[in-house]
Amino acid sequence: MSFKTYGLAPSLLNALTNLGYSNAYPIQHEVIPAILQGRDVLGIAQTGSGKTAGYVLPILTNLQRRMVSKNRHVEVLVLVPTRELAVQVRDVFQLFSVGLPDRVRSLAVFGGVAINPQMIALQGVNVLVATPGRLIELVESNAVSLGSLQTLVLDEADKMMNVGFKDEMDRILQWLPARRQNLLFSATISDDLSALNRVLLHDPVVAKTEPEPETIELITQTGYFVPEEKKGPLLRYLLKTNDYAQVLIFTSSVYKADNVADKLRKNGIYAEAIHGKKSQGARTESMIKFKAGNLRVLVATDLISRGIDVKDLPCVINYELPRSPKDYIHRIGRTGRAETPGEAISFVTPEDEHHFWIIQKKMGKRVEVLNFDELNLK
Repeated sequence: MSFKTYGLAPSLLNALTNLGYSNAYPIQHEVIPAILQGRDVLGIAQTGSGKTAGYVLPILTNLQRRMVSKNRHVEVLVLVPTRELAVQVRDVFQLFSVGLPDRVRSLAVFGGVAINPQMIALQGVNVLVATPGRLIELVESNAVSLGSLQTLVLDEADKMMNVGFKDEMDRILQWLPARRQNLLFSATISDDLSALNRVLLHDPVVAKTEPEPETIELITQTGYFVPEEKKGPLLRYLLKTNDYAQVLIFTSSVYKADNVADKLRKNGIYAEAIHGKKSQGARTESMIKFKAGNLRVLVATDLISRGIDVKDLPCVINYELPRSPKDYIHRIGRTGRAETPGEAISFVTPEDEHHFWIIQKKMGKRVEVLNFDELNLK
């Protein structure tokens, strides 16, 4: 459906036209009218589905209708689990804010960098995109007030609940006005998120879009039965014998991400790791290089993978399997996009065999699994 049918601000329609967008994606079609009407929303959609613009566009339109801001009293709060996603969401707000009749200021705040510049930058901000820990620091320093909040957005709400943010979320929710619009967006749904829905949402519009079947069909999936101690040699063999322009490797821990990248470099394959323990500067630099095609191999944890969106990424390797079948689909979905085929490779240890069978069952697709012993690594 055309964006012109929703009642968005004219300047936003001009921006969409200039960017080459005319019709809304399915998730946008579901959520834009609800947000414009002030309804609570639960949106379940994969990364790359357009969900960020799906809430940014109506939020900006609503702000144009009701802007009576007080200094350091933000009207919109977007909570995200990672610094990278905070910057990404802020960039979308800034992209569409250009040309609005009433100026809308947006700011991303996160830990790992000095807090004082962020405190200064909060002057006159309407939309605040924040990680929970840094937001708590800013509120407790009286640098920002949430008392006038009109709209709360939880982006990647499933990850925020799964990685230990629950206590911080409880503190933040106590500071918010009872009457507000709540928008929850997630790539997956979990029991924890379902419990959060019942607390936060009032008569929500539920919008759920499934990945297009052809998205997974474009991905050639292969597994390798391999002992834990042979994963390193197998990874190096695959990287050296295949002409992948870029490879995204997933691990399940910060330690393993660093370890894998370090061993690759020692064996003549330049790689960088990106995870929550890296400094903001290092993470930003790695992301820029990988997205620009100047870094061939990036090793990432699941949390940091949110926000990694590389056009025509040819290969994803699961060095370690994720715990959730949904996370498996999210991982491999980084390749095989926009009608471009991709490849996904998974390392399966003897301990992983049953879990990998469950992943295949949930996915509804069998994966060919080869024996490591059949390869001539020399």
